[in-house]
Amino acid sequence: MPKPGKTGLRRIINAFGYSLHGFAAAWRFEAAFRQEVYLALILLPLAFWLGEGMLEQLFLISSLFWVLMAEMANSAVEAAIDRTGDEIHVLAARAKDMGSALVLLSLILLAIIWGAFLFRRLVG
Repeated sequence: MPKPGKTGLRRIINAFGYSLHGFAAAWRFEAAFRQEVYLALILLPLAFWLGEGMLEQLFLISSLFWVLMAEMANSAVEAAIDRTGDEIHVLAARAKDMGSALVLLSLILLAIIWGAFLFRRLVG
């Protein structure tokens, strides 16, 4: 049985509004998200210089989006856990640490991808 609520176009419009609220909250409350947006704004134009062709450019740009998506997921986990209380719990700490690891992995992936393309452009 489907859950009750809005359907069709109204649901899509509402979902878009919720997404905009999520972006606004990430920008307002998460310094790391703002820093990663600034990084993306700096690297985005460079993707068009570094990538040879549309697919390579999309590959570089997608790695920027992965970092932002990972940060959003991490922030969502942290907000949900912080909502439950201030006590330190092993499962809460594990979830927060895993969210942080997700961000780290996305940054490592970004560094590998951009480093490989930069190496090819400058050396090869």
